[in-house]
Amino acid sequence: MSHKHKPKLAVWKFASCDGCQLSLLDCEDELLAVAGQIEIANFLEASRAVTGRSYDISLVEGSITTPHDAERIHKIRRASKVLITIGACATAGGIQALRNFKDVRDFTNIVYANPSYIETLNKSTPISDHIYVDFELRGCPINKYQLVEVLSAFLFERKPNIPKHSVCIECKQRGNICVMVAHGTPCLGPVTQAGCGAICPAYNRGCYSCFGPKETPNTGSLSTQWKKLGADGDSLMRAFRGFNAYADPFRKESEIYEK
Repeated sequence: MSHKHKPKLAVWKFASCDGCQLSLLDCEDELLAVAGQIEIANFLEASRAVTGRSYDISLVEGSITTPHDAERIHKIRRASKVLITIGACATAGGIQALRNFKDVRDFTNIVYANPSYIETLNKSTPISDHIYVDFELRGCPINKYQLVEVLSAFLFERKPNIPKHSVCIECKQRGNICVMVAHGTPCLGPVTQAGCGAICPAYNRGCYSCFGPKETPNTGSLSTQWKKLGADGDSLMRAFRGFNAYADPFRKESEIYEK
């Protein structure tokens, strides 16, 4: 990427809780270093100021849930040289993708007095279902240090150094005792991409898969192990329908146990 001018960064929000954008603001000292290398041209979470209409890097948070957003994401893609999706909503549809397993009209009829006023798509889908994405950064929320690494990589035209191994490796690095082996606690760590630092297992809790499926996750084998620990089909279905419910490996595994 050319350094004759400061690259322009834009941050965009779709259906989400804003947690991943806040991770960028939470970078503190790291954000100051990044800000010295780029121009934050569009980031409404931080400032109302908007500079220009085209951007070198766009960070996109949130899933596509409305016809309007389905159109808007194409405009953002055209205005962006590099587009990076951040967080579970943008990369896997988010917790709101739980509606994908039912008829969304059932929910609007229950919640809204006039459901005919609600314009929504049948499904909550990741950004990559609609446009080409240059890189996906997982997490609910994302790891702020991974975000800085990804921005640095694209600024200096190199491949981002983001681990693809499982949370189990992070447990080993942290010195955690395996909660499944030692305590018989169901855990999604073996099929989950690293990034959280194995927070939950460090407190003797099973992993909830905030960072979604790792590369080639063996969900079937893990389900078999859960059954040996006493988990039933309903427990397995709910386990795989969390923050990354519509990620392909988790969706397929959960559908096996759907009644």
